[in-house]
Amino acid sequence: MEQPNFPNTNAGSRAAIQQSMMQRVFLWMFAGLSMTAIIAVVLNSTQDVPKMLMESPGLFWGVIIAELAVVFGLSFLINRLSVFAATFGFFLYAALNGITFTLILARFELGTIGAAFFIAAGMFGIFAVFGYVTKIDLSKIGSIALMVLLGLIIASIVNFFFISYEPMNLIISYALVVLISIITAWDIQKIKSYGAEAQTEEQAAKFAIFGALMLYLDFIILFKNILYILNSDD
Repeated sequence: MEQPNFPNTNAGSRAAIQQSMMQRVFLWMFAGLSMTAIIAVVLNSTQDVPKMLMESPGLFWGVIIAELAVVFGLSFLINRLSVFAATFGFFLYAALNGITFTLILARFELGTIGAAFFIAAGMFGIFAVFGYVTKIDLSKIGSIALMVLLGLIIASIVNFFFISYEPMNLIISYALVVLISIITAWDIQKIKSYGAEAQTEEQAAKFAIFGALMLYLDFIILFKNILYILNSDD
């Protein structure tokens, strides 16, 4: 049986739910990024971990595969998982990412890392605000950007393993920065809609965790590619 629709009440309630949803999403995202940073700093405080990752490709790729497994698992099973399982999966991914980030701390200068972080944060903030306030439906351009993004990821893998043409990596990084900025705005718009779709508190909590994962991935990809671009200019 459908519930009656009261436009004025529902509009105010929906706006409140969306605002609450966004607050929870950004809190989870901040918590995930903080965990990644703390783990990376702690592990990088000793040279053993970065050295072990660089000298043991099997271990490094094992962590990468584990990260992908967690992301795809959360993406496809979010509706079936409990809130605890979804939260655990999100922080597990953040922790695994902290392990791989030790190589970034070991390879790049702190000043370059800091500059990349602030540029990424600024760009992320601009496109997040745009995605939240715009009335334009970003689904079409976002879908196109996502397809191009997947193509570029495949191209970067091919270049890494078979071609090793350094200028191509730089071109791909510039393109990824543009695409991820667009996808960030689109993801924010999608997360707003999640607030209206949530029927229970449990569902709202899982949507918030999944939204945080989406934005976490956007920020990390943006940051890594800006870092690569800045380092290439040195």
